Amino acid sequence: MIEFINNYVIPGLVLGSIYALGAIGVSMIYSILRFAHFAHGDLMTLGAYIAFAVVVAFGWPPVAAMPLALVGTVAASLAIDRYAYKPFRKSRPIVVVIASFGVALMIRAAIMLIWGVQPEPYVEGINPPLESFEPFRIQEKHIVIVVVTVVLVTALHLLLTRTKIGKAMRAMSDDADLARVTGIGTERVIAWTWVVGAVLAAAAGILTGIDTLLKPYMGWDLLLPIFAAAILGGLGRPYGAILGGLVLGVIQELSSYPLLSDEPFISPGYKIGIAFAILVVMLIWRPQGLLRGRVL
Repeated sequence: MIEFINNYVIPGLVLGSIYALGAIGVSMIYSILRFAHFAHGDLMTLGAYIAFAVVVAFGWPPVAAMPLALVGTVAASLAIDRYAYKPFRKSRPIVVVIASFGVALMIRAAIMLIWGVQPEPYVEGINPPLESFEPFRIQEKHIVIVVVTVVLVTALHLLLTRTKIGKAMRAMSDDADLARVTGIGTERVIAWTWVVGAVLAAAAGILTGIDTLLKPYMGWDLLLPIFAAAILGGLGRPYGAILGGLVLGVIQELSSYPLLSDEPFISPGYKIGIAFAILVVMLIWRPQGLLRGRVL
């Protein structure tokens, strides 16, 4: 049982935490702006590399570099919305979706031009398990990932439930036309949506770099499971995105459990296929997701 927890449950929860942060941003952008943001993964990568630049320049740990990376990603996100998406605000959603593909390519190209294409670690060396948690193999990075996720999710909950802008975001998500009629400033809500989405995206990218390595394509590679997590939980439902991310992360890790023999039930190389399979099944069986969100 201990080995099962160490090899499958703990990695699943860590991976699910990263998925959850990314899926919340995707879900909120879709519910308020009404389009699937395919540049979200590359915003994750951008945030991770901005943090890497701070780590290299000042020698700070990645968590200490996170605030500057969040600010940089928010600034980039607002600029992208202003110059790439706002001109198409009244166009059909497919137009903005195509624009988001172009933005994703530009962000990725800029990252490769500035930082190169080779994988980079935040910190050199091996991160051994903490002895105080024996017999569980919990590394310091696992604690960092889960704690940062909990802090950000709690902050999001307080924003959505205790602030005027949070309530306005929820109102616009439920019915944008009614929100406009009641005097809610839609452009202000849209700006805050990008701020929240960028913060969560950058944090997810940084945590991915802490867990593995920084790579220019890492955000793009995570885009499918993030969308799968958002759809699994219910588009437009931030808490559903959290649930979907955790469930998907654990399922992906459990898929390689040697269920019928000594070999993995599904090869670890095909874990991403689990996300695709869940995505297809949910779109067919329950397109509104577990918590009854919007339908694509």
